[in-house]
Amino acid sequence: MPKVRAATHAGTWYSNQGGQLQKQLDQWLEEANAEEGQHARAIIAPHAGYRYSGHVAAFAYKQIDPSKVRRVFLLGPSHHFYSKHCLLSPAEEYATPLGSACIDAEVYAELRATGKFQEMDGPADEAEHSLELHLPYIVHVMRGHPFMLVPIVVGAVSGEAEAAYGRLLAPYLDDPTNLFVISSDFCHWGRRFGFTYHEPERGPIHASVEWLDRQGMALIEAQDAHGFAAYLKRYGNTICGRHPTAVLLHALAHCRQRFEVQFRKYDQSHRCTEPQDSSVSYAAAVAVAVAGEDGAA
Repeated sequence: MPKVRAATHAGTWYSNQGGQLQKQLDQWLEEANAEEGQHARAIIAPHAGYRYSGHVAAFAYKQIDPSKVRRVFLLGPSHHFYSKHCLLSPAEEYATPLGSACIDAEVYAELRATGKFQEMDGPADEAEHSLELHLPYIVHVMRGHPFMLVPIVVGAVSGEAEAAYGRLLAPYLDDPTNLFVISSDFCHWGRRFGFTYHEPERGPIHASVEWLDRQGMALIEAQDAHGFAAYLKRYGNTICGRHPTAVLLHALAHCRQRFEVQFRKYDQSHRCTEPQDSSVSYAAAVAVAVAGEDGAA
């Protein structure tokens, strides 16, 4: 029997009823916009409870053509343990209420052979939600199209390590049959998050938060890894997926193929106006291959 990671957040962060979950995802995808004829080779999408962020994630997942995908790399941050490395799952499958996703043992063996990856233990894997919250969307979008999964938890890695992991993963991103999913929420604002940055000249708190987030989003769209690092150092914005995002930016810089990155949706869980308020921001981005002079993408 394969070693299966249970869907530990089903029934709380999202529905554990397959039919209900499928209807929710279908509705959000139907309401989302997509650019006709474009296929996302990488996306950035949130990992909060679906009632807060599910509609935002749809704007990224809507841009995926499942017929072109054979493998999904899923990178997310750790919320429950500290590590200076990227880590692999001990499981062989990830379960969801919509079906399971099998981990690509061959790619996992290639990553282990680099000596750059560690392995999580089972309880740590099942406690982490940043990967799990994407699995229902992935399985739903990919239904009818066989694929393999490569889940990676990106720890609190240094800037040098972000660049190294980006270089290591770039050849996989260059492969047009691979999809990269980057799991990240944006600003966590409020005393309970230890972050209350506010520039009054930008307007109420929620407007200042959006201004701050959009600066980071612009740097991601520009694929400016060094600028993104400087921005985080300057403002301390609490983007929980900053390390996976930085790994993606470095991978993009080392790809043979050129990509265009564009954010398609932004929202906040609450429009903060008072110091006692709190909110989390969510954004959805897609990276699409830019056609060359010969028309190839």
